[in-house]
Amino acid sequence: MNKTLSGKEPAEELLLSVKERAVKLKPKFAIVLVGKDKASQLYVSMKLKKAEAAGIETELHELPDGIDEKELLALVEKLNKDKSIDGFIVQAPLPKHIDSLKVMEMINPEKDVDGWTSTNMGKMFIGEESFLPATPAGVMKMLEYYEVPLEGKHAVVIGRSTVVGRPLAILLLRKNATVTVCHSKTENLSEFTKTADILISAVGQPGLVKGDMVKEGATVIDVGTTKVDGETKGDVEFDEVIKKTDCSPVPGGVGPMTVAMLLNNVVEAAERKG
Repeated sequence: MNKTLSGKEPAEELLLSVKERAVKLKPKFAIVLVGKDKASQLYVSMKLKKAEAAGIETELHELPDGIDEKELLALVEKLNKDKSIDGFIVQAPLPKHIDSLKVMEMINPEKDVDGWTSTNMGKMFIGEESFLPATPAGVMKMLEYYEVPLEGKHAVVIGRSTVVGRPLAILLLRKNATVTVCHSKTENLSEFTKTADILISAVGQPGLVKGDMVKEGATVIDVGTTKVDGETKGDVEFDEVIKKTDCSPVPGGVGPMTVAMLLNNVVEAAERKG
């Protein structure tokens, strides 16, 4: 019988550990939210709620859509210097007139709990201790929780974004998997997906992975989230794929793990600070 790989149970287990560690440290987490993007507001609200439930103090900075880039950078610098803040994030996406990369690079790597600065990405690449991007780290934690063997296995990642696909490839390599990265220019995608022991799709293209594209007994993790007629859809045709493989659902799969790993990074930042 194939398993539905829910993210709820592993996330709750991790959040329990976060809460236990937060009791002594009393960490503080800040979020910068620019504009009124509905999805971003929802994500931020969920992150703040989960943080408070885990005993993490929170601080929200809401800024108007048309804010000048210099003002945003000044706030980032202020948060860098604020000794009471252990970690913070600038919620993506940012308005088009703001250089997102410039903003991310301004964040002190020791407070970069999203793990998106080049310093933390570089450390991850060479295997040094760093804050790992929450979604890829959440996927790895899920695989560990469900005891999915990685060493020597063929892992196929669909998607090469700098915040999910590429970091995932590195983290899988660190666990001695043999990794193939596919993307929008890959020809004959199903030729690769059919050989995967572990298949992870992170492109935001509903229904991309169908039942005939996976092999029996594989493990499939769906990272894609796209709104279709008000409903959240993944990249994987779950009802087809679950007949052949263990598969994570959308929603209820990687989403809860992403938030749990982010808060784990906040507590880790407080631990490092001592």
